Amino acid sequence: MAMAMGKPLSCDHKIKNPMLLLLHATKPIFMSTSPALQIHINNGEMLESNNNNGQQLQTPYKQGRMKEALWSLHNVVNQQHQLDSSTYTSLLRDCINMNALPEAKLVHAHIIISGFKPNASLETKLVVMYGKCVSNLVDARHVLDEMSERRNVVSWTAMIGAYSRHGQAQGALTLFCQMQRTGIDPDDFTYASVLPACTSLAALDYGLELHQNIIRSGYQCDKFVASALGDMYFKCGSIENARKVFDKTPERDVVSWNTMIAGYTQNGLIEEALEIFQEMPEPNRVSWNTMIVGYAQIGDVEEALKFFQKMPERDVFAWNAMIAGYMQAGLVNEAMKLFQEMPYRDVVSWNQMIVGYAQNGLVDEAMELFQKMPERDMISWNTMITGYVQNGHVEEALELFHEMPERGVISWNSMIAGYAQNGHFNEALQLFHKMHLTGVTPNTVTFASVLSACANLAAIEYGKAVHEYVIKIGFESDTFVGNALVDMYAKSGSIEVAQNVFDKMPAPDIVSWNAIIVGYAMHGFGKKALQLFEKMEHTSMKPNHVTFVGVLSACCHAGLLEHGWRYFNRMSQFYCITPAVEHYCCMADLLGRSGKLYEAYDLISKMPIKPTAAVWASLLGACRIHSNIELGERVADCLFHSDSKNAGHFVLLSNIYAAAGRWDDVEKVRKMMKERSVVKKPGCSWIEANNKMYAFLVGDRSHPQTHKIYAELDRLSGQMKEAGFVPDKDFALHDVEEEQKEHILGYHSEKLAVVFGLMNISPEIPIRVIKNLRVCGDCHSAIKFISKIAAREIVVRDGIRFHHFSNGQCSCGDYW
Repeated sequence: MAMAMGKPLSCDHKIKNPMLLLLHATKPIFMSTSPALQIHINNGEMLESNNNNGQQLQTPYKQGRMKEALWSLHNVVNQQHQLDSSTYTSLLRDCINMNALPEAKLVHAHIIISGFKPNASLETKLVVMYGKCVSNLVDARHVLDEMSERRNVVSWTAMIGAYSRHGQAQGALTLFCQMQRTGIDPDDFTYASVLPACTSLAALDYGLELHQNIIRSGYQCDKFVASALGDMYFKCGSIENARKVFDKTPERDVVSWNTMIAGYTQNGLIEEALEIFQEMPEPNRVSWNTMIVGYAQIGDVEEALKFFQKMPERDVFAWNAMIAGYMQAGLVNEAMKLFQEMPYRDVVSWNQMIVGYAQNGLVDEAMELFQKMPERDMISWNTMITGYVQNGHVEEALELFHEMPERGVISWNSMIAGYAQNGHFNEALQLFHKMHLTGVTPNTVTFASVLSACANLAAIEYGKAVHEYVIKIGFESDTFVGNALVDMYAKSGSIEVAQNVFDKMPAPDIVSWNAIIVGYAMHGFGKKALQLFEKMEHTSMKPNHVTFVGVLSACCHAGLLEHGWRYFNRMSQFYCITPAVEHYCCMADLLGRSGKLYEAYDLISKMPIKPTAAVWASLLGACRIHSNIELGERVADCLFHSDSKNAGHFVLLSNIYAAAGRWDDVEKVRKMMKERSVVKKPGCSWIEANNKMYAFLVGDRSHPQTHKIYAELDRLSGQMKEAGFVPDKDFALHDVEEEQKEHILGYHSEKLAVVFGLMNISPEIPIRVIKNLRVCGDCHSAIKFISKIAAREIVVRDGIRFHHFSNGQCSCGDYW
C-alpha cells in the first residue's frame, strides 16, 4: 500500500528555470496538422521588430500561419532577441482562445529568456492562460505575485475567477480579501467571479457580507452580479434573499429569469418556478427545458410531458430531459419509445438511455445499447462502467475500463468508487496507486472515494498519505474532501485528528457536523458528541435526521437514557423531524442496554412504521447481555419472520442459550440454520502495519510469523494470569470441557491481531485493530490487561463501536 506522494507545493512556487517551459512545450503539436492550430489574423496590424528573428516570426504570423510562427519562436528562443509587447500580447491572446497551453508556455519562456519586461496587460494574459488549467494554478499565482505593484483589478479578478472555476473556493475568497487589503476596489466582474466561491462553500454569511459590499459599490443593479447573487442565495438555501435580489433588479435579461426558474426547481419549489416562467416576457429554450427537468426531478412526468409537448421548438436537450424523467420514474418502456421517436439523437441521448437502464437494474439492456452506439465518447464508457458497478458487476466494469481507448479522471473515479461501494477496499487503493503512477490528477471525488476505502479498512497510515496528497494539490479547504477526511480519521480510531480537520474547515456543512458527531458517538464519547450538537445548534446550521441518529447513538453508547429520551422527543417537537426507523433502533438499543427490556419491546411494538430486522436485532442483543431467555425467544421469532437469512440473528439466540447451558436448544438453532442454508460469518480482525493490511481468523496459523505470535501470546497470557486475569468461559459458546473452552478463547482473532501489532508496530504508535463482529467479553477483558502489561495504547473497532484501551482501562467503561 506504499504510495509516494511527494512534498506539498508551497504558495511561493517559482518558475526557476524558464527553459523547462520549452521542454514541456508539445513538439508533436507543432508537427501536427490539427485544424485547431490553423488560425487566421484578420488585419495583421502588428509592429515589426527591428531584428531579423522578429521578422522571421511576424511574417508567417501576419499571414495567419500560427504554427509556423510558433516554430520560428522555438528556433530563436535561445538567441534572447526581444519581440515587442504587441506581438507577445497577440500570440498569448490567440493561444488562450485556442486553449493552446503548451504553445502559450513557449511564448512565456521567450519573454523570460529574452529579458523582456512585460506590462500589466501582458502579465494578466499570462494569469488567464495558466488559470485555464487546474494543474497550472500555482504558476498563475506566481505570475500574479510577481506583478506586485502592477496588479490591477483585472489581474486580481483573473486569478480569483481561476480559483473559483477549478473548485478552490477558499483560495478565491482568501485572494479577494487580500486584494481589498491592497486598496484595490472590486468591480462587477470581480464580484461575479467571487460569488460562485461562496456558493461552493455554502458560505451564506460571507455571501451576505459580499452583498452589502456590492450595494455600497453600486453594482447591485448589474444583471451579471444580480444573477450570481441569486444563484448563490438559492444554492445556500436562502430563497427569500434570492427573490429580493431578483425583484430589485431593474434590468432583467433572460439569464436573470432563468436563474430564478432554475433556483426554484433545484430547491423543489416547482409552483414558484412556474409562476416565474409564466411572468417571463419571452421564455427561451433554456426556460422550457428547466421546467421539464424541474417536473421530472420531483417525479411529476405528466406535467413534464405537458411542457415538452407545448414547447414551441424542441431541441435535443428537451428530448433527453424527458427521457431522463421517464427513466427516473421507472417508466423504461416510455423512455425507449421516446428515444425511438427522436428526430435526432446525439451521444447524450444514448448515454441517457444507458444510465436509465442501469439505474433500473437492466444492465444487459444497457450494454446492448452501448454496443449499438454509432459514436461513443468518454462519458459513454464512464456511464457503462458506473452502471456495472452500481449493480455489483465489478469484474465486467473492470474489463470495460481496460478496453477504454482513453481514460480520464472520471473513468478512474468510476472504477475506484465501484470497488469501494462493493466492499473491495484494497482494490480501490491499489487502483488509486496506479492512477497516481499514470500521472492523472485526482479531483475531490477521487479523494472522497479513496478516503472512504481507507475508513472502511481503518488504514490510517495510507489515509495520512492521501491527506498529504490532498494538501499538495490544494484541496484541503474543500468541504467535500474535508468531510471524507473527518470520516476517515474517526473510523480509523483517531478522533483527535478528525476534530483537528473539522476545526480547520473554512465552511463546515451539515455533513461535516454529522461526521464529527457520529465519530464521537462511535468512540463512546457521548458527552462530547452532545456538546458538539449543542454548539451546532448555536450556529445557523439546522440538524437533520442523520444528526439525530448520531446524537441518539452517542446517548446509547454512553448509557445516557434520560438524554436519549429528551433528544428523541425534541427532534419531532422542536425540529419537526419525524422519527425514522433508525431513530427507533437507537432508542430500542439504549433502553435494552439500560436493562429496560420490556420498555424497549413496548416501544418497538407501538412504532408507527414497521420495525426492521435491525430494530429487533438491537433488542435481541440486549436480551443476550441481560440473559433474558423468555423475551429473547419472543424477539427472535419476530426477527426470523422479517429476516430469515441473517446468520447474526441465529447466532445471538444460540449465544443466549449457550450462556444458560441449554445446549439442546443451541443444537436446534444450528439445525434451523442448516435447514435454511444460513452460514455463520467467521470472526475476522484486521490490522495495518508498515503500510500493509493483515487479516486474522480465530486460531489462524497462516501468517508467516505464526510461531512468534503464538509464543508471545502464551507469554502474555501467563503474565495476565499473574496480574489477576481470569478467562471468562461464558464466551466459549461450545459444549466442551472447561480446559478446552479456555483454549478456544485464547486464540480469538482480535487477540492474535493485537499481539501481531505489539511485535510489528513502534511503541509510540497506537495499535489499531478492526473486527467484523462484536468483541467478546473475554477478549475485552484480556486486551485491558495487555494494554497495562505492555504499556501500549490499543484501539479496537468492532461491529458496534470503538474501544480505547490504555493502562488497563477501556473508554467504554465496560458498557457496550
